[in-house]
Amino acid sequence: MKNNVFTQVQLNFRSALKASFYPALLLMLGFSLLAVSCTKSDSQRIPDVTVEEIMDFASQQLVILIDETDAAIERNPMSNRGPHVNSRAVRDGELFIIPSRDWTSGFMPGLLWFMYEYTGETYWLEHAKRHTAHIEREKTNAGTHDMGFKIYCSFGQGYRLVDDPHYRDVIVESARTLITRFNPTVGAIRSWDHNTDRWDFPVIIDNMMNLELLFRATQITGDSVFYDIAVEHARTTIDVLFRDDYSSYHVAGFNPETGELTAQHTHQGAFHASNWARGQAWGLYGYVMSYRFTGYAEFLQQAENIAEFILNHPNLPADLVPFWDYDDPNQPNTARDVSAATITASALYELSTMGTNQSAYYKNKADQILASVYHNFRSADGENFGFLLERSTGHLPHGYEIDVPLIYADYYFIEAALRKQRLEAR
Repeated sequence: MKNNVFTQVQLNFRSALKASFYPALLLMLGFSLLAVSCTKSDSQRIPDVTVEEIMDFASQQLVILIDETDAAIERNPMSNRGPHVNSRAVRDGELFIIPSRDWTSGFMPGLLWFMYEYTGETYWLEHAKRHTAHIEREKTNAGTHDMGFKIYCSFGQGYRLVDDPHYRDVIVESARTLITRFNPTVGAIRSWDHNTDRWDFPVIIDNMMNLELLFRATQITGDSVFYDIAVEHARTTIDVLFRDDYSSYHVAGFNPETGELTAQHTHQGAFHASNWARGQAWGLYGYVMSYRFTGYAEFLQQAENIAEFILNHPNLPADLVPFWDYDDPNQPNTARDVSAATITASALYELSTMGTNQSAYYKNKADQILASVYHNFRSADGENFGFLLERSTGHLPHGYEIDVPLIYADYYFIEAALRKQRLEAR
């Protein structure tokens, strides 16, 4: 009898335990899982950054960059390609300075114009003018397609801010020089003059960036020839450089006599069918910009499709800064490319202004990229000769500028910050 009573007491106790403890335990487990989930989410969440934080940091670093550049040029004023004028990168722990012929020569002046735009200070204006003047000799250099990178990023930004008629003349003459490389049979502007064993008439995705110079030349002069060539080049690029998923090859080769497509390569990528990260960013930026000048829906659609490819790529890291090639089989043990991230952020800010139903999404992603770059990839204060950002990759297959500061990463970083400021001021 005692055993029966004791057994009944045990059963009653267990029933009570089930009724009270198990639900409580489940509730506790639920909170624990929620806490784990929140912790994981919070660890991946990118802290916000303000434009003021970015520009304060930039102002301190770029003073150093100016001084370091001037000192390096004084020590080594000439190269076999002409006088050294500006800085491009940090190579092997040393400041790498360049002549005006280098495709990156316009980015340092452009950065200084951005600083003048933000601060209105004479210091930045004087240095912007000085470093811009070094690029003028390029206005008649018909041996390159990089006229937009060199002239528009320097003289173009300056003309936008100070309306100097001399700057206007340089822009127009540079545009006239650039269109001498247009082949109407191909329907595009020739890119490189090298590697003729691989292609007779190459057109590269980077060349989309040079169209801004042509569009502006038509705005300035009223002459539609620049505009018409830019539009035809952009349309040809869609036809020959983009795959069905809106990823891009790097190079399309043509027969210049017949216009026949002869090659589709990815010269700076992991392999020809791979997705070189900076190339995808050039394409996005180029079609956003082309839509701004033309209003053609085909260019806006192309930009949105490229944005979708980039932002939803399964190999895009959680911090939104891509590896140098989305398809590098050595991921994650391979180089990042911060420059691809900053170009993308700048393009997304502009894309968010174009009235699509994804505008808020594009702005949010641009904010996240900008914050990620600032918090995770910026130089330590006073380091890297005044460059703003680390871990960009120039040309991994050729073995140079791998995981280093690069001037164009900084340029598009600050352009993105100023676009963010203008958006939020509205």
